[in-house]
Amino acid sequence: MKILLFCENKYAVDIVRPLQAEADRQGGHEVLWYVHQKKIPVFPLKDEVRWTHSMQEAYDFHPDAVFAPGNIVPYYLSGVKCSIFHGYAAEKRDQFHIRNYFDIYMTQGRYFTEEFLKLQKKYRDFEVLETGWTRQDWIARHRHDFDQEREELLKRHQCERIVLYAPTFSPRLTSLPKIKEALVKLVDEKRVLLLIKLHPLTRQEWVEEYRQLAASHQNIVFEDDFAVSKYMLMADAMVSDTSSTIYEMLLLDKPVITVDTVSQDPYWKDIHDVGLLTAAYDEVFSSQMLTEKRQWIIANYDPYTDGHCAERMLQGVTEYIKRHGVPAKRKLNLWRKYVSIKTFGRVK
Repeated sequence: MKILLFCENKYAVDIVRPLQAEADRQGGHEVLWYVHQKKIPVFPLKDEVRWTHSMQEAYDFHPDAVFAPGNIVPYYLSGVKCSIFHGYAAEKRDQFHIRNYFDIYMTQGRYFTEEFLKLQKKYRDFEVLETGWTRQDWIARHRHDFDQEREELLKRHQCERIVLYAPTFSPRLTSLPKIKEALVKLVDEKRVLLLIKLHPLTRQEWVEEYRQLAASHQNIVFEDDFAVSKYMLMADAMVSDTSSTIYEMLLLDKPVITVDTVSQDPYWKDIHDVGLLTAAYDEVFSSQMLTEKRQWIIANYDPYTDGHCAERMLQGVTEYIKRHGVPAKRKLNLWRKYVSIKTFGRVK
């Protein structure tokens, strides 16, 4: 197959990367990455994979399958267009908003599958395939790769646990403006090493503020890596707000504390007063109720921890093509076509 890995945003890079690894493992596939220059001016894998900033080159590649973790793919590209999602945040209802760009929605677990099957009956122009989420493949293969680095960090900083702070970038939802002092208190009182990993779209003034905080405190480390998965594996707990990484942490069976989450029925500890952060930290490691809620998330959101999600995705596309052939383009209304062209430009 000719496979196009479609990266509009920087977070997409480590989501589609397991598909490259699986295509390489199987052999016989041709893979091209489309990297949207406006949002990814510096591509972190530029020396490792075949890629392009040019939509014309992506079009001329004539892909058989297009995998995208975003909300939109240009309709004029050939190939089966597959939505593989950019996270698990079910409370963000736009995750279930059908924009008509995709032929297959490859869902993470039965909670999402059931929702999309209802939508399939309504729209009748796409298929739903439960595959699990690609980032779980990376986690399955690297789960213990950072154990030694973790232990060295704890020893060097003389701390008992690592806490990851990974907030959302949304100005409306983020905890960044109000949690800084509470984080410092947590670090000082609980022998915690705090790793700060901000979303790539975070406002630059907040990035600089927290970078300076880390520079001024020996037990706070600011991480510049584009991927968050490594730090979730290293951490004992996470502090966040309304980031989809919350669910990824829960799927590792690790506790999460949020500040003013928009979720109506959170499966973790949520606080509204940042002054309660330290008390919440003590609670989450001992609460049986929170442990049981994490287990429900694991069973319903994404139980596919076998390392074969990307394999299921490639197999699903292969079977789709056997039934329907390779689509020349996606049929869309004029508005969707306009949005597609405005976002990614025209091709010849």
